Amino acid sequence: MEILKGLPVANDINEKLVEEIKNIEGPLPHLAIIRVGERPDDCSYERGATKKMEKVGVRCTSYTFPADIDNDTFQKEFDKINENQDIDGILLLRPLPKHLDEKAVENRIDPRKDLDGISPLNLAKVYAGDETGYAPCTAEAVIEMLHFAGIDIKGKRVTVVGRSLVIGKPVSMLLMKENATVTVCHTKTVDMAGTCRNAQILVAAAGSAKMIKPEFVSEGAVVIDVGINTDEEGNLCGDVDFDSIVDIASVATPVPGGVGSVTTSVLAKHLVKAAKMR
Repeated sequence: MEILKGLPVANDINEKLVEEIKNIEGPLPHLAIIRVGERPDDCSYERGATKKMEKVGVRCTSYTFPADIDNDTFQKEFDKINENQDIDGILLLRPLPKHLDEKAVENRIDPRKDLDGISPLNLAKVYAGDETGYAPCTAEAVIEMLHFAGIDIKGKRVTVVGRSLVIGKPVSMLLMKENATVTVCHTKTVDMAGTCRNAQILVAAAGSAKMIKPEFVSEGAVVIDVGINTDEEGNLCGDVDFDSIVDIASVATPVPGGVGSVTTSVLAKHLVKAAKMR
């Protein structure tokens, strides 16, 4: 089995971006990262995104707010960032604390700056196949990895496990845009293992540690694991029981070191696109 790692894919995207940025007239692209509170996963992602922006040569500013900020104050602060003409793109680290109105932010974010595809307009564009919009970065990272590996998506039977608006649904739309035949599984799916076993490409985005066992994977299938979980021993793992499928799948992505490694490069790609449309 070939292990499809994210780093070579990310490096390939980064190299192309560096060349693109050289041709941008005016100020360098500018990303705003908005974080509320000190959740370890948010802080980790922020650090990774900041390093990636520095690596490709764009500007990045972090806006951090206390976890107990009241909703009115947060919405006003968000509006200031949203309306700042010097900022080309916004990354809002989610989920927000429960007392903050996340839906209001999704509705008010400028779609031209919404680099992670949270606004209704951008989600609609993804569903319509309109390339002027922005898909969620993780969903697009899946497509980037398949392209980089030279895996032909057209006409393939693809099963996506998970139907969230963050990954499952948008990645299904992106795969259909590539002319795949897509089936979506979820908690109410009858015979999920059998449905997954029919797939030539399996995308696991359920958020359930090691749920994809050998009986879910057909001989020679390509397995893309989008899950980020911790196992019983507290170790980072994906939705796929990786060690158990090495003799079945032809290609699989690891966790960590797989799709997640590509996500911030897609974010940088979206930022450059936004700046060029400025």
